[in-house]
Amino acid sequence: MANKIIRPLKKINERAWQRMLSGRKLDILSPSPLDIEIEDIALGLSRVTRWNGQTTGKHPYSVAQHSLLVEELFNIEYPEINKKWNLAALLHDAPEYVIGDLITPFKYALNNSYRFVEDTLMKAIFLRFGLPAILPKHIEYKIKKIDKALAWFEAIDVAGYKENEATQIIKKPKLNSKHQIIVALSANDIRDKFLKRFYKIISEIS
Repeated sequence: MANKIIRPLKKINERAWQRMLSGRKLDILSPSPLDIEIEDIALGLSRVTRWNGQTTGKHPYSVAQHSLLVEELFNIEYPEINKKWNLAALLHDAPEYVIGDLITPFKYALNNSYRFVEDTLMKAIFLRFGLPAILPKHIEYKIKKIDKALAWFEAIDVAGYKENEATQIIKKPKLNSKHQIIVALSANDIRDKFLKRFYKIISEIS
């Protein structure tokens, strides 16, 4: 079956963990929520590029900046929603802090083994920060809607696409918010902004 999810094999004693700057050792194939730190996520995502680095501007366009913009648009589109779902929006690509960001066609070329690792990490990350391991379907749909909408604007603003080219791969979005041109910021600035937004959301849902 083409869409069958294949679990990556892990041999006995095989190292599948990465040491983070926090000192945590995160087992990528069997992650514990206790080994996940927001500072590691912010740092990693600020240095992982979207669009395989094929973007315009002085600075690489990072997954952390993408995540911030997704959460910002999510907040505008769904202002009355429980703020814990804003946290889910901010963290929607968090697994990429250890496994990187692969373009969608390549993820499918890997026969979905990447997606198994991604999903396993996502569940651990959500649990670490007080969210359900699996999001309610209506919340997942809302986040994906914003994620895809932002990807369309990214394609035009930073990835060099013309509107007609972008529309061939992503449906042109209809949002309540007014689009502002995306300009990639430095990794350090984005890391700090990501952490600041994270702690702001946490303070609102505590």
